[in-house]
Amino acid sequence: MIVRTLAEIKGTDRDVQAKTWNSQRLLLARDGQRFSLHETILYAGTETAMWYANHVEAVYCVGGEGELVNEETGETFPLADGTLYLLDGHEHHRVSAHTDLRMVCVFDPPVTGREVHDETGAYPLLTEEPQEAAP
Repeated sequence: MIVRTLAEIKGTDRDVQAKTWNSQRLLLARDGQRFSLHETILYAGTETAMWYANHVEAVYCVGGEGELVNEETGETFPLADGTLYLLDGHEHHRVSAHTDLRMVCVFDPPVTGREVHDETGAYPLLTEEPQEAAP
């Protein structure tokens, strides 16, 4: 069993800061699961272009307002508390945060926490062996 709080993650290597967002990784590949789980805050007034060539991502908005753009089709979707989107086709996409957006994100395969968006917006596919749980 894994029990972990956001407070425990703050300031650790699971607390990842970028220019337009902050992501706290509750579950990572080293936890030995088939997915990773993050709480990500996209900052108000920012726009983030992303593409997950090597991962499927599900995103559930639990606070704030913004807009999702499918860069491949031009479709736009409002984001607000209670909205889910799934990038099951590895879509190039962009998120504009009108207010701080609080998102819960699930990645398959799980990320390691060391990934950085490259020039295309993608994460590389990194692997990591699960760590043994502390007694």
